[in-house]
Amino acid sequence: ARPQDRGIGFVFQHYAAFAHMSVFENVAFGLKIRKRKPADVKARVEELLALVGLTQWAGQRPHQLSGGQRQRMALARALAVEPQVLLLDEPFGALDANVRAELRRWLRRLHDEQGVTTVLVTHDQEEAMEVADTIAVMNKGAIEQVGAPREVYDEPASPFVMGFLGPVSTVEGKLVRPHDVTLFLNEAPGLIEALVKRVVHLGFEVRVELELKDGEAARAQLTRAQTDELELGEGDIVYVRPPVHAAVAGNPGEAAVASEETALSA
Repeated sequence: ARPQDRGIGFVFQHYAAFAHMSVFENVAFGLKIRKRKPADVKARVEELLALVGLTQWAGQRPHQLSGGQRQRMALARALAVEPQVLLLDEPFGALDANVRAELRRWLRRLHDEQGVTTVLVTHDQEEAMEVADTIAVMNKGAIEQVGAPREVYDEPASPFVMGFLGPVSTVEGKLVRPHDVTLFLNEAPGLIEALVKRVVHLGFEVRVELELKDGEAARAQLTRAQTDELELGEGDIVYVRPPVHAAVAGNPGEAAVASEETALSA
């Protein structure tokens, strides 16, 4: 089938707009090459510009828009031809963090309103978790796990999947999430001695970097209240209780390289 007959809308990381055309003309392009009636083109483009919040910029050129506005224009152009599938190839990768977060929420709302099957390719774990109904984690071109966001996070099929979807530490040969690690000030059976190497305040949470007794580096993620109660400081000795339910046996090196791979979400 010809590309225009495949029923696929495509949005690239870089919006790839026609610089010499207005926003309206860019969105209308796919409809015009399909020989739609001018009145139908006008109505469809106006509907989409209203949907993506760009009505007042219809006469502007792409270079006059912000990065977020350009990506919304690109999505409107992809939706104009009423595709059966919308493919988004890291559409927010070139934008700053605040704009990405805003557009993720907007994209989810848009998906719910339009009901178009959407495949989002991303290296951003938070983006995949926030936007997707189903996540497929890929490693070197092969799918490692498919499932709902909570499923792949809480029940990873491999060390790679666990490492891809968030930071991990190795405690007694098992991979654990920092927020599942509990710290105590007093020694007790089943606890592991550790040295506090650094306490990093991240606003709403605190990251505690540790060196376990066997020399392994680990980290714990605590709330501010927990940290204040423990009164932790660099050089303190603490005792670690690793979780049982959240631990995954495996090669820590495999999890470490996971952040370089890709997730598909739909």
